[in-house]
Amino acid sequence: MIIAGSTLGTPDRDLEEALGLFKTAGLDAAEVIYQDDYPAAIRPSDKKSAQQAAMFADAEGVPIVSLSPYTTAINSVDVTSWQKGIDEFRGCLDAAHYVGATRVRVYAGAWQPGDTNHAAHWDQLRTALSILAQEAEHANVMLCVENHFGTMTQTAADTARLVNEVNSLAVRVLYDQANLTFTHDENWQEAFAVQGDLIGHVHVKDLVFKDPNAPFRASDTARVKAEERAVSSRVVGTGVVPWPDIIEELVRRGYDDVLTLEYEYRWHPQDLPDPAVGFKDSALAIRSILSKIVSTR
Repeated sequence: MIIAGSTLGTPDRDLEEALGLFKTAGLDAAEVIYQDDYPAAIRPSDKKSAQQAAMFADAEGVPIVSLSPYTTAINSVDVTSWQKGIDEFRGCLDAAHYVGATRVRVYAGAWQPGDTNHAAHWDQLRTALSILAQEAEHANVMLCVENHFGTMTQTAADTARLVNEVNSLAVRVLYDQANLTFTHDENWQEAFAVQGDLIGHVHVKDLVFKDPNAPFRASDTARVKAEERAVSSRVVGTGVVPWPDIIEELVRRGYDDVLTLEYEYRWHPQDLPDPAVGFKDSALAIRSILSKIVSTR
């Protein structure tokens, strides 16, 4: 397995510093945010940003294996917004190809409970991904649709449905069990049952519930606001997500690729130790799990 660090966990460092931290923490690779106005990112508005990122990655010996854009307009029924979303993803695919990243995180549009005209938005989303899938294939990049609140694929079932409808090997599932856990959707066994054969990428993080009976709320897509949270973020291995069972199932199914530590220090620094500590401890926890799995096979 390749253990990568997400620059979501390094908001107080620039990209060069973040890659250096990952190397010191013992990580194999990096997942880099693709967004303007964030220090540890490739910036869409700067044509030289991807070039600089590639230079930093080469100098540190920490390859960039994935990019994470925040684009959500690909399910818009407004043609101008929809086209802008597609174009933003095209720019991200170009950057991914340039830095050698093999996958791009996909938010499946923007969607909130109570929004209307689901079918029309879903059609726009499927069409956008079908268009982008052809271009991703040519760039040797997978579009990985995340199990994520605030999008049209909050659940594993909806994520699998979308990927199956697009029907391209360039569009896979980004499996995030922590997201499924705090939204009270599928447990890990149920998630594997519906999307296990479609997984192309995995996000790893951990949490504890403040109130396990509180209904999930999130008015944003990227993060859950402090006043809406019913969980606290934790270093991997110190929360409630059963990572030993999940990773063992991934191995059993033949997944031998990237596990990205999505350390949520950008959104919830009050919950977590400094990234230099948190990334190292999370990586050690994952390597310990993998070592035990290997020793029992």
